[in-house]
Amino acid sequence: MSSESRRGLAALIERNWYRPALYNLWLLPLNWLFVVVAVLRRIYYAVFPPKAVSVPVVVVGNINVGGTGKTPLITWLVERAMQLNMRVGVVSRGYGGKSEQYPLEVTADTDVSLCGDEPRLLANRTGCTVVVDPQRRRAVEYLQGKVDIIFSDDGLQHYAMPRVAELVVVDGERRFGNGWTLPVGPLREPRARLQTVDAVLVNGEDFVLEPLSLRRGDTNEQADLLALEGKKVHAVAGIGHPARFFTTLRQLGMELIEHPFNDHHEFKPEDLDFGDGLPVVMTEKDWVKCRAFAAANSWYLPVGAVLTKSARHTLDKLLLTWGEKRNG
Repeated sequence: MSSESRRGLAALIERNWYRPALYNLWLLPLNWLFVVVAVLRRIYYAVFPPKAVSVPVVVVGNINVGGTGKTPLITWLVERAMQLNMRVGVVSRGYGGKSEQYPLEVTADTDVSLCGDEPRLLANRTGCTVVVDPQRRRAVEYLQGKVDIIFSDDGLQHYAMPRVAELVVVDGERRFGNGWTLPVGPLREPRARLQTVDAVLVNGEDFVLEPLSLRRGDTNEQADLLALEGKKVHAVAGIGHPARFFTTLRQLGMELIEHPFNDHHEFKPEDLDFGDGLPVVMTEKDWVKCRAFAAANSWYLPVGAVLTKSARHTLDKLLLTWGEKRNG
């Protein structure tokens, strides 16, 4: 099977995640294998739990494949913890990046090709210490003694990493798809896993994502949010759920030509060259990969999480509790 055929098959399977499970039932044997492996891993780490570390680790993850709004929520948590006078660190697998040496601390000079797009975004936005390592536990150990609390960007299923608390983020639009685990459905773990976590936050109910500003891709200069109102633009999104970003742009009055890419797409200059001079508007997560070659007609839209009063109260209470904990 050619690479193009494999991509097409993968795209079909993913579309079927949000249709009745019947469409993917031919994958049932693989689903059984996936469930068995997942259960055995849970049993193993229940019997042989990871060695404790001296700093509290809070996992912010999901049980779904694909975007849920997790990164903006982590940004909120980091900024709120800093307001509470905590020294904050973030650990990440660094998906999409490849470094010759780990753990890798993300600095102003770290190329996104080494650390991945989400760690670069978090470092840019929060200024906290972000450490990348495919073995998250190593990143946690690197931060011991340097911070008061660590947030793990994803890693809910990375049971080798100790944690004091778990937050799960759910996409309020797509929810859990057909409700099945991989590969029949989009779930990494059964929905019953939600009963074991500290809090479940639904994007669209417990918090919403709101645009913060419209910025030029080449100069980072801020413009009015409605600067492109009524204009036709090329909308570019290499995120887990591009439709949400496109909806936001429409709400800002833009007329869209949509260009969805796979999550963590490795952009090249030609991906943003549509030959017509129209503005190109992308997500901040995509811009961190494109800023080196961003053209004068390019823009990006940072978004932030706005929490309900109830969700904010819950997280404030838990943050203060976590900040006092020590994992051993």
